[in-house]
Amino acid sequence: MAIIAQLSDIHLAAGRDGQVDDGSGPVRALRAAVSSLLSLPARPDAVVLTGDLADGGRHAEYARLHALLSPLPMPVYPMPGNHDDREEMRKVFDDHPAVTAGGFARHDPVQYAVDVAGVRLVCCDTTVDGHPHGHMSEDRLAWLDATLAAAPDTPTIVATHHPPFPIGIRFIDEMRFIDPAGFAAVISKHPQVVRVISGHVHRGSVGSLAGTVSTTCPSTYRQLFLDLTQPGRAAVTGEPAGFAIHLVEEDGTATTHFVPTGNYRPLMDVE
Repeated sequence: MAIIAQLSDIHLAAGRDGQVDDGSGPVRALRAAVSSLLSLPARPDAVVLTGDLADGGRHAEYARLHALLSPLPMPVYPMPGNHDDREEMRKVFDDHPAVTAGGFARHDPVQYAVDVAGVRLVCCDTTVDGHPHGHMSEDRLAWLDATLAAAPDTPTIVATHHPPFPIGIRFIDEMRFIDPAGFAAVISKHPQVVRVISGHVHRGSVGSLAGTVSTTCPSTYRQLFLDLTQPGRAAVTGEPAGFAIHLVEEDGTATTHFVPTGNYRPLMDVE
């Protein structure tokens, strides 16, 4: 069994005077998420960061993020979101060859595949320079198709920042994955894809894409208010922060858990 943790929408700012920990909200929240993750009885085999890692895409923000994630003993795989800067992210997260495979050019997509305990994790870049919405060009879709075709018998998780299904929250859907039909067509060709996981929404949600379960992850920082009316209210809520845990069995059976941040110890044993 492979266990993959997903942290998302960290929105870390640069901080004061280069301090790693200045007591700010995003820092406290990320420290709590890391502590919660490490307190799990079964530690994940890897952690994927599904975008909006930095709030302003500055080098100092990624350096700070890298330091705050350093207690994690397992591999950490970053991906960009619409708040991120690919070039600056690559410069800091240069300790994994897969992340820097495209070089440091600002316009080169951050896209790669890694093996995690017998499961393939395929990280896609859905960001569009200068825009909050998501899209995958023909070149990116061709890369995804070829990457999936290279390991047809290996259970696979495909990760994106923007979810490829509608959420129902108006202002999030206005920053949606534009024209996800091409992405869905590629996924439908590869039945080994057992889960599509995304960030961007600041909430846990479950949808479907081409017959595959598709999920979004809570933010490690703030959750968005669930207003499904139109036009709806764009607001954050006091709901607890969290992250996701994805389990994939050898036969490809996949399960996703949404975990609220906090070290929740057993209250009693249940027979």
